[in-house]
Amino acid sequence: MGKLGLVKARHLVSRTGMGAEWATIQRYKNLTMNDAVAHTLSYVDYTLPRPPRTSSWTKTVGNRKSVSRQRNMMRMSKNEGAALQTWWANHMLTTKTPFLERMTLFWSNHFPSTIAGTKQPSALYHQNVMLRKNALGNYGNMLMAVSKDPAMLIYLDGYSNIKDDPNENFAREVLELFTMGGTVYYSENDIKNAARAFTGWSIDDRTGKFINRPEQHDTGVKTFMGKRGNFNGDDILKILLQHPRTAETIAEKMWKEFINTSRPNPGYTRKWAHIFRTSNYDIKTLLTAVLTSDVFWHPANMGGLIKSPVELAIGTMRTLPYRLRKNNLAHNLSLMGQSLFAQPSVKGWDGGESWISTQSLMRRSGLMTNLTRGNLRGKHDPLFMRHMPECSDEELMAWLIPVKPLHPLPTQPGRQRLVRALVLDPAYQVS
Repeated sequence: MGKLGLVKARHLVSRTGMGAEWATIQRYKNLTMNDAVAHTLSYVDYTLPRPPRTSSWTKTVGNRKSVSRQRNMMRMSKNEGAALQTWWANHMLTTKTPFLERMTLFWSNHFPSTIAGTKQPSALYHQNVMLRKNALGNYGNMLMAVSKDPAMLIYLDGYSNIKDDPNENFAREVLELFTMGGTVYYSENDIKNAARAFTGWSIDDRTGKFINRPEQHDTGVKTFMGKRGNFNGDDILKILLQHPRTAETIAEKMWKEFINTSRPNPGYTRKWAHIFRTSNYDIKTLLTAVLTSDVFWHPANMGGLIKSPVELAIGTMRTLPYRLRKNNLAHNLSLMGQSLFAQPSVKGWDGGESWISTQSLMRRSGLMTNLTRGNLRGKHDPLFMRHMPECSDEELMAWLIPVKPLHPLPTQPGRQRLVRALVLDPAYQVS
């Protein structure tokens, strides 16, 4: 098996990282496909910067129980939530293992919980840490962990699900979004019985951690997905993990994340799902199958994904010597439609073509214009040139854009001018 070369190395780095970082591409271009993919999946660092200060669960509970303190709680969650958004955005900008952050972002969109929906930024921080810990681990373990995660219990009303008044919100979403991926695979009766099984899962008011309250659990017999028994929440999740459709749902999401925006090809996703299930839901095994598949490397799929705001903004600043004003990064992501910890619904961000609307496209273009402004002084800009690779213009184009530019290139000389033209070209919006 031959070496990747510049174009394929760029494709792998841009799809699995945050930005097509030149140093990583140079390292990967001399590796085989299997070695480069293996390095991508094994190179992780779970070290995090110090999180922002957030209020304790007990303080939030006190505000929740007092009508007069509701406004204070709203203000607190908004301010602390903004600090948490800045914390994660800045970590994505500086992390040494961007693939781990990309997968943490992927799973946070699969299992979304929001600032507005929880009003508990401290719980969202701990959820973010938990998702990162499991991002390249075992999907079954992550599903179990997120189902008992305080932020999720608040967001989908799981903590108020009791035997005398079952709440179906979490049961509905765990079926529709986290596992089965469509209502054709289960019935309303399955939702009702799953909700009964999850009763009693709550949050300890003293610690803010998960607690099982047996006195609030429905101990009656339930019928779920063709099985009958005195099921609890763990039993429901295990039944769902045994169903082939759960692995297919995740495989289909991987198609949208790594291949292109078209409808997933079942010939590939079913094969990946089978590999995923037989590995007992090992995420690295699934990712290896995806990233070494011929469809991932097919030239037609290079440039087949639209960059998310995170990829566009953070990826550009990781790739090129551009910077925003301090603490302005998370705000710009919000303007472009990807406000961290603030997905529009439990379905998360739709991604793909939804990133491109008339309004968001103007803001994306405006950000790129602002980032590249002031870098047109040709070879006399030592700061810019110090961070640019020594390569030909052809290599520079192959590095920055995956497809041919749509606009004419500048006729005036100057590396900064050429880079700016490429960054502002529509071809730069895809990966």
